Amino acid sequence: MTRPKALISWSSGKDSAFALHEIRRAGAFDVVGALTTINETFARVSIHGVREDVLHAQLAAAGLPANMVPIPHPCPNDVYEERMAAAMADAKRAGITQVIFGDLFLADIRAYREQKLAGTGLTPVFPLWGRPTAALAREMIASGFEARLVTVDRTKLEPSFAGRSFDQALLADLPAGIDPCGENGEFHTCVVAAPVFAQRIEVVSGDVVERDGFAYCDLLPA
Repeated sequence: MTRPKALISWSSGKDSAFALHEIRRAGAFDVVGALTTINETFARVSIHGVREDVLHAQLAAAGLPANMVPIPHPCPNDVYEERMAAAMADAKRAGITQVIFGDLFLADIRAYREQKLAGTGLTPVFPLWGRPTAALAREMIASGFEARLVTVDRTKLEPSFAGRSFDQALLADLPAGIDPCGENGEFHTCVVAAPVFAQRIEVVSGDVVERDGFAYCDLLPA
């Protein structure tokens, strides 16, 4: 029986990678590509700041073709929505019927995605929705997911968290009120090893740069 084709919204981080893991385990959809917005000024994954060559190494390890959506910096919302709408139209023409997201509990984000996909013929899927994030973070680590913190909101965490591994020691060090998965934007990650990867992504930590209220750790291919 032919399974419905799906794209996964791929940020390079642990939530999208774990969403892929759960979707593949369930087996209901055939994930045929990864959709990623790229800051065309810096040639990096939007928000996360991950280099394109690290992104491509991830997708090669996951066996996923890249579907990159370039956006300017800064990016007006109307430009973002126009380019995403074009990407969704391309996906529909390619026979894709679902788009998978790694969102956890932010209802406004989910509602926005549902609104933008309404009427496109594409259905959003949220395999991690509503799962308690403390338990989910521990499950990710126990399942063999390894990630680095690449972006840290300096209003919520010290810049020294940038570059750290997402592990039990990190969870223990997070201040009170910080979501264990960083779902409120406290931090963003880059996955370097996972059950969904055929091989590990070898990286080394480069400079930590503080800009626009965030601390970014540059991950370089080893």
